[in-house]
Amino acid sequence: MYQKMVVPLDGSELAECVLPHAKAIATECGIEKVVLLRVVEPIHPETPATVDFEEIQKAAVKAAEEYLAKTKAKLSKKGVNVETAVLTGRAAETIADFAQSNKIDLIALATHGISGITRWVFGSVADKLVRSSSAPVLLIRPQGCESGV
Repeated sequence: MYQKMVVPLDGSELAECVLPHAKAIATECGIEKVVLLRVVEPIHPETPATVDFEEIQKAAVKAAEEYLAKTKAKLSKKGVNVETAVLTGRAAETIADFAQSNKIDLIALATHGISGITRWVFGSVADKLVRSSSAPVLLIRPQGCESGV
C-alpha cells in the first residue's frame, strides 16, 4: 500500500518522536523509501539590510543537512532505506508540494500541540498539511505534549 513515506522534521526532539513510528511502519509495511525532509524558512524581509541574507540562508541549509545526515544514520542502522532532502520555503506548502511531486504515499509527522493564540498567530503546520496534502497524513502527538503549551 505504501511505497514512499516522507517524515518532515524541524530539528526539535518533539518532532523526532515520530521516528519510532516511521521506523515501525517502514519495516512492517515494507516501505521502499523514507525521506527525511527539513524545510528551512526563508529569511524575512524585515531583517536589517546589514545582514548577509545569503550567508545566513547557506548556514541554515548546511545545519539542516548535517542534522538530517545524523538522523538518517540512526534509521539506516535499523534497516530502513532513508534519503534526505532540505528545501527552502513555507513549511506546510513546501511539504505538500514535495509529497505531490515525488509521489509520496504517506506523510508522518509529530504535532507540537499548540493551541489558542499561539496557533492563531503562527498557524499549525500539521493542520495546514492535513488540509492541503493529497497524500494521507499521519499525526503523532508526543507523550507529555499538552494542548496550549
